[in-house]
Amino acid sequence: MRKFLFFIPFVLFIALAAFLFSGLFSDPRQHGSALVSKTLPAFELPDLMAPTTLYNAEKLKGKVYLLNVWGLWCPTCNAELGFLTELRKQGIDIVGLYYVQPQDSAFGESFDLTKLQQDVVKKLQEQGDPYRLNILDEKRSLIFDLGVTGAPETFLIDAKGQIRAHHVGDINPQNWPALGAQYQALLEEAAEHKPTAEAATTAGAAYAN
Repeated sequence: MRKFLFFIPFVLFIALAAFLFSGLFSDPRQHGSALVSKTLPAFELPDLMAPTTLYNAEKLKGKVYLLNVWGLWCPTCNAELGFLTELRKQGIDIVGLYYVQPQDSAFGESFDLTKLQQDVVKKLQEQGDPYRLNILDEKRSLIFDLGVTGAPETFLIDAKGQIRAHHVGDINPQNWPALGAQYQALLEEAAEHKPTAEAATTAGAAYAN
């Protein structure tokens, strides 16, 4: 019994060391979001540059894409624009989700969309524009539903509209390979299912005739 008690501190030490060692090689920004593997929350929000155009989760289905939460008020968001633009040139589909903060309007004044649009155009011309489209979340409703705590944050969405990964912080050359591998895997997954869906549609049309 005494020999067993003697080994307890040693076993606890080994377990703690293993836990800390594994943490050295994990990416703390790969966030264990409760929404991973769940469908993107329902929403209906306008295009930042064309507010009469509305987007919802259904409209965005069918493509694998990155949903990038950003804002002009966020220095880290501005810093990652250049790299994200390079990813877009490589064919990576990126949708912006603009996070409105009080800094986007003068203190005590109402939200100025025209001023924000002008500032966004200027910033994207200077830093690079990685976005296929930009969704405006003025009331932060989707931001809240996604559990976003700041910016930048990026969600990897599959062709079915499911959240497959959640990255907190900027995307850069050091951390992109891991997220990029997940993106590529989802593209291959979508390609495998696309012929099946097309075949089902053709079969349905033939049956109708």
